[in-house]
Amino acid sequence: MNLRQLEYFIQVADVGSFTKAAMLLDVAQPALSRSIRSLEAELHQNLLYRNGRGVSPTEAGKRLLTHGRVVLTQLERARQAVEAIRDTPVGRVVIGVPHSIGRIIIAPFVTHFTKAFPDATICITAGLTVHLHEWLLSGRIDIALLHDPSPSPALEIIPLSEDDLFLIGRKQGQPGRSRTTVPLKALADMPLIIPSRPHPLRMLIETRLANLGRKPTIRLEIDTVSGIVELVMQGFGNAVVTANALLIAEDAAKLSARRIVSPGLTSILALGISAERPMTTLVSSSISLLQAFLPTVLVAPNTKTRKR
Repeated sequence: MNLRQLEYFIQVADVGSFTKAAMLLDVAQPALSRSIRSLEAELHQNLLYRNGRGVSPTEAGKRLLTHGRVVLTQLERARQAVEAIRDTPVGRVVIGVPHSIGRIIIAPFVTHFTKAFPDATICITAGLTVHLHEWLLSGRIDIALLHDPSPSPALEIIPLSEDDLFLIGRKQGQPGRSRTTVPLKALADMPLIIPSRPHPLRMLIETRLANLGRKPTIRLEIDTVSGIVELVMQGFGNAVVTANALLIAEDAAKLSARRIVSPGLTSILALGISAERPMTTLVSSSISLLQAFLPTVLVAPNTKTRKR
């Protein structure tokens, strides 16, 4: 087995097609097919299911895919470590961000990044905090923005801010002054649109209500903030979000937002990096850039900024 075979296999498995993979790799499809068949013969295993719709990894293929990603990632990090002696950060950094703020930060941060590190490459992927945590541990990403990360000896957590949580709902158009706060216990009597377990926000709400002898009334389980906000605007129920999440709403004026009190609920936004992998100059520089950049776009009321 050689690195080229491994790279070819991962690309084919990722896109699910020899034709697409050949185009992306800029190699002839027959040569790509021969490489995969040679790899299967060497390992005495079928690595891909082949059908009329494309290909997908077998159980053996899934295992090779997991280990292969680690090998190629470590090879890239070795290259970056050698190149890190240069003054200008170089190489490739992969950053994971939550769906809730990805739409707000990705474009402006890429602009900042390319100006600061013109010789470096950035890749940004969005996902749930649970998945971002897993991707950090597996080495798929280098840096993650995490909401309420669980402690782990394998991760270094750098808190950025502690944000108040708000109950949002569709405005009913009733006259008079609207309330700006809502007691936590009242959430138990409202139909909530909430992420599924083990999302940190779901666990926080359930735990805090349980402390009051209550439990949430769950109307819908939705794992994307944009989907939750849209369903709230359509009147399907209420939701608990940070003020920053309202920035992705296309018409936030249709929503009411009340800060949760008695007791209040907060969400910690933090940077996560691996505590087990050596940090490259580019990763370190990217962290510093994120720390300086994020407060300029994630401006929310009742927010306590944290310093490293």
